[in-house]
Amino acid sequence: METVTKAQQAYEQWLQQPHLPESLRAELERIRGNDAEIEDRFGADLDFGTGGLRGVMGAGLNRMNVYTVRRATAGLALHLKERFGEDAAARGVAIGYDVRHNSATFAETVALTLAAYGIRAHLMPVVCPTPELSFAVRDLGCAAGVMITASHNPPKYNGYKVYNEHGGQILEDDARDIKARMETIQDLFAIPHLSREEAEARGLLVMIPASLRAKYVEAVVREVRDPRLGDERSRLSIVYTPLHGTGNIPVREALRAAGYTNVHLVEAQVEPDGDFSTVKSPNPEEQEALSLGVKLAEQVGAHLVMGNDPDCDRVGIAVRDASGRMQLLSGNQVGALIVHYLCERHRDTGGFHLPPIVFKTIVTSDMGKHIAESYGVHVEETLTGFKYIGDRVTRHEADGTYRLLAGYEESYGYLVSPIVRDKDGVQGALVIAEMAAWHLAHGRTLVDVLRSLYEQYGWYGDKLVNVELEGHDGVERMKRALQDLRERPLEVPGLALVAVEDYLARERRFPGTDRVEPLTLPVSDVQKFIFEGGQWAAIRPSGTEPKMKMYFGVRAKSEAERDELLDKLVEALTARARME
Repeated sequence: METVTKAQQAYEQWLQQPHLPESLRAELERIRGNDAEIEDRFGADLDFGTGGLRGVMGAGLNRMNVYTVRRATAGLALHLKERFGEDAAARGVAIGYDVRHNSATFAETVALTLAAYGIRAHLMPVVCPTPELSFAVRDLGCAAGVMITASHNPPKYNGYKVYNEHGGQILEDDARDIKARMETIQDLFAIPHLSREEAEARGLLVMIPASLRAKYVEAVVREVRDPRLGDERSRLSIVYTPLHGTGNIPVREALRAAGYTNVHLVEAQVEPDGDFSTVKSPNPEEQEALSLGVKLAEQVGAHLVMGNDPDCDRVGIAVRDASGRMQLLSGNQVGALIVHYLCERHRDTGGFHLPPIVFKTIVTSDMGKHIAESYGVHVEETLTGFKYIGDRVTRHEADGTYRLLAGYEESYGYLVSPIVRDKDGVQGALVIAEMAAWHLAHGRTLVDVLRSLYEQYGWYGDKLVNVELEGHDGVERMKRALQDLRERPLEVPGLALVAVEDYLARERRFPGTDRVEPLTLPVSDVQKFIFEGGQWAAIRPSGTEPKMKMYFGVRAKSEAERDELLDKLVEALTARARME
């Protein structure tokens, strides 16, 4: 007799639901008899981690749909009631959404589920950038926020990001509590939710006023605009693309309000499009994403190309060099340029009541750190993920110790004002424009400035490499490779290993000695190998996928030496990661 698996039981349960949307029912009928597909969709729940939910949209427990969104929201509601008591209902939750397929539906699902638990939902009236949602949480005094977005993932994905009362992404403790409460909910079809009419009638669903967008943009311009600049802004020619996402209106409004009149739009990428039909990937980290922008820049003679990802929390750029060619810059390069520009600006204008601080992650290039320290600015490192930077900004604000000058990570995320507690593509776009205009007014391109920084601070280089281990045993091979690195630290010909940082064990070891130092950052499955001269390599797994992310940073005396050092590190760690 054939055994019916739990996945097959769940599959049949979904098909028997009388109110299942016809689109989901048809989807399930199409996979009838496909055991592998049924197992994939129903064999496990879509995981809720510190980034909330992110997954392929469709029918099933392991998919993004209204039922899995209700379950996450029920867990959030129970978490907020436990933490804030009656205040949770009054303060409510701010909810935003991006341009992706089903984002508006999922956002309303969040609102109506919260309403059923007696918690007021503040719903954005239109699509918005992720940083605007962070701003709304703080401005409205909400107990939490939810942003429906999958950032730069392919069109079939969507996601659910939870923000705390300070406007930062939740950390591990809150995520674990929400997940534990979700796991008590077995029947996804019994989760309470109100109709829109009832929620509005009871005052449990309110629309965030459109004026909040203007308030956010005004705050960005007020905080980011350089008081040293005047009419020079009109000289800067900018090409901008929102890559079909949410940045279109707020970024253009911020640039206009700051005084930028020479802005050219990539018209084919202006309108919201959940299919992101003009790019292979709406990710500014990918060279192809800005190709239409670069093409337009060549036509109009622009100095600068800027493009945001779909939820506008990151920004990628290309700049014209002295020879007239457009050159793409990495997140590490732009971060270092921003730190240098803001340190110079702070020296010239001051204005902070507290000492300034710069934040970077442990896998971000050290160039920005060394620049900041040369200006006497304190630098603090965090784990990978802007949620940690947002948390440190909040803690220092509460302590009255430091005031944010800049926070950045290698993946094109920047923050220069604490009005938001997450990376902000609107702030990022404006500070890059201000920086470019300032240097243009002094006869310099950003490429010129970057080269002068290399000559002053050293030729820094960085690289990100993904290693995918295909096959059914990919995850196990990945675990073995990571364990092997813990037992036999990385060796690179010609480079002396001076320290190994293991963030899972939370300790720094010094090879050849018994010396061990504790690491104070939270637990994370990251290993970092530090070599003589400040060269380093780091590796971490990518969730449950059989993929590892490897980061490299070097500092050399010349461009040629930099490239040679990078190649050495990449070759050595890639071989170990693949167990070669």
